[in-house]
Amino acid sequence: MEISLPIIITFSGYLIAMLAIGFWAYKSTDSLDDYILGGRKMGPAVTALSVGASDMSGWLLLGLPGAVYLTGLSSAWIGIGLIFGAWLNWLFVAKRLRIYTEQADNALTLPDFFEKRFHDKQGILKLISAATILIFFTFYTSSGMVGGAILFQKVFGLDYTIALLVGSVIIVSYTFLGGFFAVCWTDFVQGCLMLVALLLVPTIVFMAPEHQHQLEALDPSMLSMFNDKTTVIGLLSLLAWGLGYFGQPHILSRFMAIGDHNDLKTSRRISMSWMVLSLIGALGTGLAGAIYFSSEPLENPETVFIHLTQVAFSPWIGGLLVAAILSAIMSTIDSQLLVCSSVITEDFYKRWIKKKASSKELMFISRFSVIAISLIAGFIALDPKSSVLSLVSYAWAGFGAAFGPVIVLSLFWSKYSKLGAISTIITGALTVIIWKQLTGGIFDLYEILPGFAFATIAGVIASYAAPANEQVHAEFSEFESKL
Repeated sequence: MEISLPIIITFSGYLIAMLAIGFWAYKSTDSLDDYILGGRKMGPAVTALSVGASDMSGWLLLGLPGAVYLTGLSSAWIGIGLIFGAWLNWLFVAKRLRIYTEQADNALTLPDFFEKRFHDKQGILKLISAATILIFFTFYTSSGMVGGAILFQKVFGLDYTIALLVGSVIIVSYTFLGGFFAVCWTDFVQGCLMLVALLLVPTIVFMAPEHQHQLEALDPSMLSMFNDKTTVIGLLSLLAWGLGYFGQPHILSRFMAIGDHNDLKTSRRISMSWMVLSLIGALGTGLAGAIYFSSEPLENPETVFIHLTQVAFSPWIGGLLVAAILSAIMSTIDSQLLVCSSVITEDFYKRWIKKKASSKELMFISRFSVIAISLIAGFIALDPKSSVLSLVSYAWAGFGAAFGPVIVLSLFWSKYSKLGAISTIITGALTVIIWKQLTGGIFDLYEILPGFAFATIAGVIASYAAPANEQVHAEFSEFESKL
């Protein structure tokens, strides 16, 4: 895109505002509980938009509009699957997880919750789940840094390596300073900006009189949710994305952090409204691009949002809208960094190295972990064509299959045991990895579906083979009495 002073000024102002939020959050962070979960006192609106912004990432402004630009509304099925899955997650998981994690000796992370829920004194369950989170999120974070570097490269005309360094420093800085407070409040601002951008861009294009006849002349197949390439396996694969919500650590941590579980209903309504409107905007952006660039197709379909902001708006507004792309990328990376930091601090350092570490020491380890994970992810991201992007394609499936069934069974089944949870995580992760390597026929089905199914079956069988003890049953009964 064309580099202009208004774009640079607007974009830079946005970045300064994000750092200011990080510094403000630093002043409000006094303990590890504050740093990891915001002291469990986040409000419903901030919780709602933080869930949405940390979930959608750059896919919402780059990937989905690009897919619609190429294939039309047949790409909308993935959005329908995500909406349904997110709604079920809010409806059935959010409240139970918020209550149970606090009852389980104030568990701050998912591995910590699993250990306390099943009284795993050996720490095997915590070790397996923590390692799974670190592996997936390190590569996931790296891919986001690549996207951020490319955006900085285009906006400021920087060398790729320098752009990677600048973008990483911005994101790491406010996460390092303010922890969960900073991440949630920046997510709130970023979520608002993303929504405005996604609704404004297609509306302006569709309202232009010169594009009315182009809309009417658009290939009818672009406006259909079914085309000649739609298959049963393909449709199931798109809808199956919704299963991933039950196992995403960076989303589930938001449920754990809200101040009052009774506010979750309000948060659900805000979050789902944001999600539906944002997905509609993303679909509209893809169609708007198909109309606007019908005579001169784009070389890279995923840049359709960037190009529309350049041709349809002034540089001042365009700079702010392009910042929305960075918002999407930042809001996911910062959440992933914080989850990784929490896992290293709570599930490795405190569990295996120094059980009686002070709160001040643990906060130092958390902040150091943010830097350490960022350095590893940044090293992987040095190559903009890095193969890590192929791993990210099934990271969602990996988390969904490995942790989704564990969360659901832990919150709803009193007979679920420690061996059942271990079997679920291992089976889910391995199924996703193995299934991904196979191609053709039934193996073209998105790996999260067989992974989720096999993991659930393995968990149930193992729980009957090695039942939970009476203490686990008693604590589950106490938990249900609080609902």
